[in-house]
Amino acid sequence: MKIVANDYEPKDIIKIIREWTELTQKDFGKSINRSLRGIQDYEAGRRCYNINTLLDIAKKHNITITIEKK
Repeated sequence: MKIVANDYEPKDIIKIIREWTELTQKDFGKSINRSLRGIQDYEAGRRCYNINTLLDIAKKHNITITIEKK
């Protein structure tokens, strides 16, 4: 599956990735050393994640992040 991240809000991107992993918020949080509340906050847009968090998620869940110049 592939998405164009520019078409989404950061909160939606993290939720899409979590749904791809087929993990609950709690289990997804454990997999990246974050709390359930942290994941809930990411998905609600109350907390921002950084590129390091995104790269950590990608490595642990076999997701490729591509940055492309138009």
